[in-house]
Amino acid sequence: MNKIVVTILGKDRPGIIASVSKSLYQMDCNLQNVNQMILQNQFAGFFIIDHPTHLTLEVIRQQLEKDLADQKLHIHADIAETKGNDNHETDEEIFLITTIGPDQKGLVSRFTEIIASYNVNVTKLTAIFKGGDEPTANIMSYQVAITPDTNQAGLFKSLRQKALELGLDISIQHKNIFETINKI
Repeated sequence: MNKIVVTILGKDRPGIIASVSKSLYQMDCNLQNVNQMILQNQFAGFFIIDHPTHLTLEVIRQQLEKDLADQKLHIHADIAETKGNDNHETDEEIFLITTIGPDQKGLVSRFTEIIASYNVNVTKLTAIFKGGDEPTANIMSYQVAITPDTNQAGLFKSLRQKALELGLDISIQHKNIFETINKI
């Protein structure tokens, strides 16, 4: 059975996740994965669901629109593409790349271009820009999935060179090391 990805966007307020999950539950859908975030005052939620075979993608989308009509949310539903199984590639290693420094236009673009040039996938990005000259007020954190065929040394060298060029501090850590250090 194909899974469906439902995307919900709109002005944040309490109860959005409760409303979406209740509507899906009432349609006998099962949540497989949920990821949501708030950027400033905007809500973005992603729901991967299993659904009964008699419910089409269009029926699910229409029911969500009906159930959530009073909340002024944007709803999108599509078939969730999978790589043959639901597990992430087991040969990928996750690294966390963090930069700290003064705000400049194009920071995300400059770093993601380098990451993409090494055929590395950004699996999560958090960028907090508060503006101004405060060197510790602007933080970017990239979670990247590196495969065995990646030129890891070349990637890390290129990222460090770009950070130096832009006057940023950079930290590159394997996710396991990061999590171990931060348990203390």
